[in-house]
Amino acid sequence: MRNGGVSFWWQQVGLPSPADRLEGGTTCDVAIVGGGLTGLWTAYYLHEADPSLDIRVLEAEFAGFGASGRNGGWLSSELAGSAATYAAVAGEAGVQRLRAELRASVDEVVDVTDREGIDADVVRSGVLYVARSQAQAGRLAGELDARQVAERIRVAGALSGHFDPDCARVHPAKLVSGVARVVRERGVRIHEGTRVTSVGPGVVRTERGTVRAPVVLRCLEGFTAGLAGHRRDWLPMNSAIVVTAPLTDAQWDAVGWSGEELLGDEAHAYCYAQRTADGRIALGGRGVPYRFGSRTDVDGRTQDWTVESLRTTLTSLFPALEGIRFDHAWCGVLGVPRDWSASVSFDPATGLGHAGGYVGSGLTATNLAGRTLRDLVLGRSTDLTALPWTGHDVRRWEPEPLRWLGVHALYRLYRAADRREDAGLTRTSRIARVANRVAGR
Repeated sequence: MRNGGVSFWWQQVGLPSPADRLEGGTTCDVAIVGGGLTGLWTAYYLHEADPSLDIRVLEAEFAGFGASGRNGGWLSSELAGSAATYAAVAGEAGVQRLRAELRASVDEVVDVTDREGIDADVVRSGVLYVARSQAQAGRLAGELDARQVAERIRVAGALSGHFDPDCARVHPAKLVSGVARVVRERGVRIHEGTRVTSVGPGVVRTERGTVRAPVVLRCLEGFTAGLAGHRRDWLPMNSAIVVTAPLTDAQWDAVGWSGEELLGDEAHAYCYAQRTADGRIALGGRGVPYRFGSRTDVDGRTQDWTVESLRTTLTSLFPALEGIRFDHAWCGVLGVPRDWSASVSFDPATGLGHAGGYVGSGLTATNLAGRTLRDLVLGRSTDLTALPWTGHDVRRWEPEPLRWLGVHALYRLYRAADRREDAGLTRTSRIARVANRVAGR
């Protein structure tokens, strides 16, 4: 089994070498810090709206090195954050507007891949959520009974389910590399191998020179903590994924997964999975949730015990796959604000803006955030700029060691809650309710 090497997705298409490194100081109209999907979508839509803009994207490694090339491939309409948090700003109507825009963004991404010739193994297949305990069933309130769940996927112990059609399966590396290609073809320069050390009004300092621009946009998601002055803004939360060897026809028949729908559960320490285009199962979940001092992984390598934990999860879902070979494991970080809710912001007075904090639901949200940043930078007042995540402000995370102690205690509580519910508790565990209050979710 390969461990690390960024991700299985990148190993499939081939790891790119950083290109067009910054060589000394320069100026431009818009400097975007971060070459993931938030930064790339922002560049795409800004150039589309005003082709005269000189836009530069600054990336420490290569475009898509972070979560954009490591995720589970869920192009989902799932809310990126807490409905209660957004409702406190804009009421229930505001939450529904945000949900509607996220649903529309699934179609937008699919349309762009078609229009721009991006082959990202996209199948608009929906997602099946399953409940495997009475407590999970109460939270899910799904419309599918156990028999109807089994007709889609035979998940062991599934009591009920919910099918959401507003989701597509994608190949993450093919998607992000395709968007990067299109952006480059339109004349946007992506300076890879160019690590940014600090940002300020009108200036981006890198290890290879200084970029001066009236508009500076921070689009670093889980890597935000590595930027000077931003260590406590968003917490880099870890998620790990394994991918199996290709399943045989007999194995697919045994698990009953004949369609292309995504699969998730309703546990507190949840899992997520897809059937890949080449006939494997990619399954993700929490490993070590957080590294002391907001450190991030080294080239995607994850812990052996995390791999075994995910193996236990897989065989619990599908006992027929006991002993199946894992071909690859990796991990990555996602950005988590203190109130677990994403934000998109731009200050015309300073020219500084940012987007991110998607708490693991960013594959679709990055597209909506990119279009929202476009409107904010161009001074437009639109339906997007009126969404409840626009201008959303949140307090910083606690200093160490409180941050490390709190996050690790939090996930111990969630796992304890899952164990109690799996043992027969018929309602959501009080332990989980306490954990949610502590987390600010």
